[in-house]
Amino acid sequence: MSKMSPATRKSLKSRTRLVYAGREPADQHGFVNTPLYRGSTVLSPTVEHLYAREGFIYGTRGSPTMRALEEAWTELSGAAGTILLPSGLAAIAMALLAVVKSGDDILVTDSVYRPARQFCDSVLKRMGVATRYFDPGIGGAIAAMIRPNTCVVFTESPGSQSFEMQDIPAIAAAAHAAAQDICVMMDNTWATPLLFPPHERGVDMAIEAGTKYLSGHSDLLLGLVSANAAWFPRLRDTFDAMAPCAGPEDVMLALRGLRTMELRLREAERQALAMALWLQDRPEVLRVLHPALPGHPGHAIWKRDFSGSSGLFSIVLKPVAAHAVAAMLDGLELFGMGYSWGGFESLIIPFDCAGYRTATAWKPGGPTLRLQIGLEDVEDLQADLDRGFARLRNA
Repeated sequence: MSKMSPATRKSLKSRTRLVYAGREPADQHGFVNTPLYRGSTVLSPTVEHLYAREGFIYGTRGSPTMRALEEAWTELSGAAGTILLPSGLAAIAMALLAVVKSGDDILVTDSVYRPARQFCDSVLKRMGVATRYFDPGIGGAIAAMIRPNTCVVFTESPGSQSFEMQDIPAIAAAAHAAAQDICVMMDNTWATPLLFPPHERGVDMAIEAGTKYLSGHSDLLLGLVSANAAWFPRLRDTFDAMAPCAGPEDVMLALRGLRTMELRLREAERQALAMALWLQDRPEVLRVLHPALPGHPGHAIWKRDFSGSSGLFSIVLKPVAAHAVAAMLDGLELFGMGYSWGGFESLIIPFDCAGYRTATAWKPGGPTLRLQIGLEDVEDLQADLDRGFARLRNA
């Protein structure tokens, strides 16, 4: 097997690219998987090499295992470079810290991942950075909110609980038309670069929780930030100044998950759509919040900008007492209650955005549940929820 030429690599479809990105058997004695490198100390063969500070010089500056995933994700996302961090939240924090300084203003979608909001309202506030939240549906009208000291527009589409879609190209165009340099960031964990190519849509830094679909097995924590050529040097310099390194075993497991990510993502899409359609017809359900359904308010944006959907969506129940919802959830046998998604197992959590939205009012009309659809048989999942709905009605 010969080394792949750059021309061949560039022509590959996404499924093939996932199989070959970030590995080269010819450079690793024929073994198909990139080896796991662990360690802090890296020896230099000469004084010249030691002083050159090029390549691998210390564990905090990376390893062949880490470089393999960085290069693979850079290729997959169409970026200039990628950094790896120990969690998705760490990736959000690093992206923001790479750009902001005291006195700056940032704009953040009101549907943002709640821990990201907490980081902005605590750490960045103490640093003298002001955060203003905007309506996820604002689109190009965000231009009116930009101030001379605005340096970041942070997006997430869809929102990972309430599932509002954002017009990312319009937001990016408005931000980039400003007089100052504004970095457009996006949490792209729901879609991954396979379903939404962030840098092609105008995003400068794309954040992913590799904990989710890249892992696929609920057994690691990982964050990734990819950036375009204009912003990657600053991102890399900020990372190197702090060295918040991802664990080498987690990186190796993520490389393993990379090979099957599209297969799992497409199956999650198929399963979730089947469940969403079934739930849409349930008498207990007021509406389903899934962007791929024609009735979703953001469906047109999803259809225009995305090439698929993942396994995460929410539902709004018809008005019912809290104890009845608890009775439904407490007896579920296949759906676990846990704050994650993207793994092989199905999960469900109740949520309520009303207490922390500041730019928009959250009035869904009934209790809300978020579902992560795993790889179980759909009929088994439906039967589990059917029994849960019976408990809800009886309560």
